[in-house]
Amino acid sequence: MARIDLMAVTQWITAAAHTHGATLPSVVMERLSISRRAALRLLGRLVAAQWLLREGTRGNAVYRPGALKQVVRRYGLAGLQEDLPWRRDFAPFFTLPPTVARMAQHAFSELLNNAIDHSGGTSVTVSLRQTAMHVQLLVCDDGCGVFSRIEQNFEINDPALAMLELSKGKLTSQPDAHSGHGLFFTSRLADVFDLHANHSAFQRRSWDRRGWQCGRPMPHQGTSIYLAIALDTARTLDAVLRSHSADGAGLGFETTQVPLQLITGEQTGLESRAQAKRVAARLQRFRRAEVDFSGIADIGHGFADELFRVFPRQHPQLELVPLHMAPRVAEMVNSVRALAAA
Repeated sequence: MARIDLMAVTQWITAAAHTHGATLPSVVMERLSISRRAALRLLGRLVAAQWLLREGTRGNAVYRPGALKQVVRRYGLAGLQEDLPWRRDFAPFFTLPPTVARMAQHAFSELLNNAIDHSGGTSVTVSLRQTAMHVQLLVCDDGCGVFSRIEQNFEINDPALAMLELSKGKLTSQPDAHSGHGLFFTSRLADVFDLHANHSAFQRRSWDRRGWQCGRPMPHQGTSIYLAIALDTARTLDAVLRSHSADGAGLGFETTQVPLQLITGEQTGLESRAQAKRVAARLQRFRRAEVDFSGIADIGHGFADELFRVFPRQHPQLELVPLHMAPRVAEMVNSVRALAAA
């Protein structure tokens, strides 16, 4: 008999146990074309690994989903509506705290809608897993990849510069149908957020003040996004949305952050006015922009002058706030701001 791939079974056993708890051995026998003895042995392994709970006597057992839960589904993108998979194929099989369930549904809907409307692909695979500590979501489409899409629509051919624009928010190739809020807020709901596309990867960790960082890309066509949310998080969808309003109380998307470390490296510092103009691009759409200098030891005068003297004069309505400045960075920023005030 062929060896059974236990991890492949975990992709559907949660839903099967929820729907067919009293007849699960028969379901497993039919699906895997194995004997009853082999099915019971497999179910025993799944109970031991906490994928299943077994109630009743051995001869009259009823199976329930265990502490570990997972559903994996693949969909054709043509005509797909993002609300139906959540309601029909995923939500019934998980037991999440209400605030976490709302964040998970929001992330699920936004990422699936992005695949439907922007990927240009034919299919998408969605995996939702619940562990003792987290809910984990993975959405993978087979489209052109988000960085290729940005290059097509905005002529930005460097993935790091494309990620810089995505990190600001309000970037969309379909402004009549979308606001560009989805990826920005979804990434901030998560404790762990990874984006893979076009041989590039970027990651964001809620506990790391540096924000977006380069990651190790996966060899996958299209766009893959993974996120994890702690089940005991104090974060809520409402709080995340309100935290980016100007006063912290409304629901307007008025405040953004710009992680400058995305466009620096061992051989590339922040020296030129051209770099400053890229950083400043589209910031006038916000009321407040926080420019994060985490990990940056020094900047050039041209960069500082363009960003903190020239640009603010052109857009006096915008509050530009530098954060996490090293001493030499602060000295340079203060010097050009003094020129502007003179």
